[in-house]
Amino acid sequence: MNRRTLLKAGVAFAAAGLRADPLFGQNASSASRSAKPLPARGEFVIRGAAVLTMDPKLGDFERGDVHLRNGAIVAVAQTLAAPGAAAIDGRGMICMPGFIDTHWHLWTTACRPIIRIDDPKRGYFPVTGALGRHFTPEDSYRSVRLGLAQALSAGATTVHNWAHNVRTPAHADAELRAMRDTGVRGRFGYGQAQGMPDDEPMNYDDVAKVKKEWLPNDGMLALGMCSRNFGPSQTVLRGTISLDMARRDWGGARALGLPITLHTSGPSPIKALDEAKLLGPDVQLVHPLLTSVEERQILRERGVSYSIAPIGESRRPASAGVIQLGELLEAGVKVSLSIDTTGTYGCDYFEAMRILYNLHQHRIGARAPLTSRRLVQLATLDGAVDLGIAERTGSLTPGKRADLILVRTGDVNIAPLGDPYEALISFAQPRNIDTVVVDGRVLRRGGEFTALDYAEVLKDANETAAALRARANWT
Repeated sequence: MNRRTLLKAGVAFAAAGLRADPLFGQNASSASRSAKPLPARGEFVIRGAAVLTMDPKLGDFERGDVHLRNGAIVAVAQTLAAPGAAAIDGRGMICMPGFIDTHWHLWTTACRPIIRIDDPKRGYFPVTGALGRHFTPEDSYRSVRLGLAQALSAGATTVHNWAHNVRTPAHADAELRAMRDTGVRGRFGYGQAQGMPDDEPMNYDDVAKVKKEWLPNDGMLALGMCSRNFGPSQTVLRGTISLDMARRDWGGARALGLPITLHTSGPSPIKALDEAKLLGPDVQLVHPLLTSVEERQILRERGVSYSIAPIGESRRPASAGVIQLGELLEAGVKVSLSIDTTGTYGCDYFEAMRILYNLHQHRIGARAPLTSRRLVQLATLDGAVDLGIAERTGSLTPGKRADLILVRTGDVNIAPLGDPYEALISFAQPRNIDTVVVDGRVLRRGGEFTALDYAEVLKDANETAAALRARANWT
């Protein structure tokens, strides 16, 4: 099935002319409605919080203030004078950078009601592989918006949208619009559609059009390329390409100045990619389960990063390998944290950090000590480093953009507060997140959305799930 066939199939209305604001034409519903305006950036001070800056020069404050103005962090100190600025009471809360998710297939979120963890024929890969071929741009918008609603509720302020079902440029526009409408910071990873032949290269004319229309912007959204699997793979439903096709696809991405990301599930492709001179600091790999000492040295030398998705990876069989966080840290490889998918579990960065800690202690322990602070860094600043945006976000450093969360510490599952890092790793849950600020906009306050109409998001997601099931004749 080539791209021309896709356009003639059930997604025909997504053809080339329907782009930008008139993207969905008269066939759309939720995505064509005007999104509720995002909150203004303004000026305010968070006062009296336990502040974890993740900036080694600033350090942390047992009780401190954070001053924000027009989307930027102005100052962080024990006490700040900011005449005329509004105040948010941070007492009884931890103020910290928002989580940075470096790998999430947001388009699969609406498949949740159909996926089963106890039936291999109805598992994540069979369901998303089958239903993915029936996605319209409207479905993509709705599914991504639902996933991002969960991301915000879980404290994520930046998300790498790993979109490996971009059926047409209109699908890309739909996912980017969902990201813009929800107010998150992020990277859109443009990938091949489900069902595309392995011998068909990516259509970089389409990618170039999307880049031209979406970049540059206000700095909130970036663009990258999601590669199909390379070499023997355990996830054949996602496609597996030859080395020659990888050269062609990756060369197209680099010609447009786009970073590249690749799953490494199954036998490691690192040595083959290095011998082909394809690895570099613009490459992010995902799922570090079977790397060797030699390969980790290659990754460090080439500046390649690795995204770890501990909740999903910990569910894989022993034959798939083990989560190699300790080995990667010892080797000096850049690492980050991700959710991967919320098709079979929820978005919970606290759980992800706990799983990493528990598995590290079980496998390695004192040989390579892993602190609570290091895990919080993994979920925040390290994600910014991985995505190449550490100069803008990832820490509460004056001059950076104001991406932060407030976590309540008086809730029954945390109180009384001791060490704040220990509280985050051992006790915190997404329901403890009180406030989410992205680029100076308060997108959640008191555990509620300030702009996003969740009732509409839920209604649209239910409609899309039912329509996909019907279109795919899935029983």
